[in-house]
Amino acid sequence: MKKTVLITGATAGFGKAMAAKFAAAGYDIIITGRRLERLQQLQTNLTAQYGVRCHTLHFDIRDRAACEAAIAGLPADFARIDVLINNAGGAWGRDRFNDANIDDWETMLDTNVKGLMYISKAVVPQMIERKEGHIINMGSIAGKEAYEFGNGYNAAKFAVDGLTKAMRIDLLPFNIKVSQIAPGAAETEFSLVRFKGDEEKAAAIYKGYTPMTAENIADIVLFVASQPPHVCINDLVVTPTAQANSYNMYKQ
Repeated sequence: MKKTVLITGATAGFGKAMAAKFAAAGYDIIITGRRLERLQQLQTNLTAQYGVRCHTLHFDIRDRAACEAAIAGLPADFARIDVLINNAGGAWGRDRFNDANIDDWETMLDTNVKGLMYISKAVVPQMIERKEGHIINMGSIAGKEAYEFGNGYNAAKFAVDGLTKAMRIDLLPFNIKVSQIAPGAAETEFSLVRFKGDEEKAAAIYKGYTPMTAENIADIVLFVASQPPHVCINDLVVTPTAQANSYNMYKQ
């Protein structure tokens, strides 16, 4: 049976790359995002290039009612979700705790944590009914080790780490897989968003070594989703060769 994957935050970076990888593997695709024009363009590209069905959901993951309505309103052809990839998220600001912007903290928690919970809660009932499904949460090495200036983002991604473990335990009786992918440095729009459009600061993050790409992460996520029914990859940390953890990086 052909499978359907729902990817949140699919308009750029990891999400966009994952949509292409899963489409190439023959999945039908549901993509979500706040940027309607990008969603529509990606839908056009996926259907034209890979011949798969693609459905778009245009809403803000931080809006609980919108999350619930989006899943409840899925057309019959897309109502069965086999794989949910909680990719929507990001980092805003890079300041010491005492200098950090509280609005940035709230955006990170609302997007990375609460949005993940909202959409998962909406999708899980159908997986429980079938006793089958896979939830993949995009975490970060920032959820494994705290680092200087990380405060709000660390808090959000540590929450994702703990939530993934708790979901895995709670959903165990229903044969539902729950996985976390925790990437290190990957060159996407991530740093540009974090530094609020400062291209020079964003580019400096990736100088002196070879960072991962969105396609590298998408390959890994597809691998995790492609394991046989009796195998679940619970937690996978992946970094560039030049990076050992959140704060040890070798740059030349």
